[in-house]
Amino acid sequence: MTKKIIAVFGSTGAQGGGLARAILAHPEAGFTVRAVTRKPEGEAARALAGAGAEVVAADLDDRASVERAMNGAHGAFCVTNFWEHFSPEKELAQAGTMADAAAQAGVQHVIWSTLEDTRTFFAPDGRRMPVLMGKYNVPHFDAKGEANARFTSKVPTTLLYTSFYWDNLIHFGMGPKKGPDGVLAISLPLADKRMSGIAAEDIGKCAFGIFREGAAHIGKSVGIAGEHLSGAQMAAALATALGQAVRYNAVTPEQYRGFGFPGADDLGNMFQFYAEFEDAFMKARPLDVARRLNPELQTFATFLARNKDRIPLG
Repeated sequence: MTKKIIAVFGSTGAQGGGLARAILAHPEAGFTVRAVTRKPEGEAARALAGAGAEVVAADLDDRASVERAMNGAHGAFCVTNFWEHFSPEKELAQAGTMADAAAQAGVQHVIWSTLEDTRTFFAPDGRRMPVLMGKYNVPHFDAKGEANARFTSKVPTTLLYTSFYWDNLIHFGMGPKKGPDGVLAISLPLADKRMSGIAAEDIGKCAFGIFREGAAHIGKSVGIAGEHLSGAQMAAALATALGQAVRYNAVTPEQYRGFGFPGADDLGNMFQFYAEFEDAFMKARPLDVARRLNPELQTFATFLARNKDRIPLG
């Protein structure tokens, strides 16, 4: 039987890597991986090639290379990385390039990894939170949400709504930091609200579940999360995993935006959106959906048990 090619963009990253590994681990599903990457000679790409993936070089800013990567593919997993360039306009352009290339190649099922356009919840008029880059509430959300139509208008698409990466505790500087008293604390502007979170690897595994179930998801939106947790619950789980006290420091969105690191204003607005629209955000991400798509779905406690030694403690 000829296996169906899935072109996985971001194949050496968090989400795409999870999908590529899931496909390679389940050859009985009838798919084969085309790992699309800017760095085909990199360690991650070589590891995928060694596991049986076809590795293809492409750059989302190079339309011809994206078109080549899509040719002959049955499906495509499309994702962008705002944090590489901090440009919503670049994200929109890259999404458009992938959508056009998928349409031209006749791709039968695209999964677009997306987030809500918060401007459909409230206008970017500065009344609720600062307007960023002239017209956004949460730039890295809004651009992805705006790009949805670029896919749905051109190719058979599943919109995959993701959640807060628990991996941010490892890679994004959001792990516990010691206060003046020496006690670890996580600082989040969530008050007592819950936030939908997930292990990045599980996003890819859920995408694999969508490809396996196929046509039933075309034209649909699917929201996924591993758990919905408050800041206090996250701190308690961290304390258990790390074997020491971890405090939840409930800062305000204004304080968080003022932390000064690149993207602090965007993330401050994001957390404010999470908190103010807690019910809508969680309702769009029912836990049973992610669990069905990915029976190996991790809870926060499971994620911490596997990754606690990778979390920097400031």
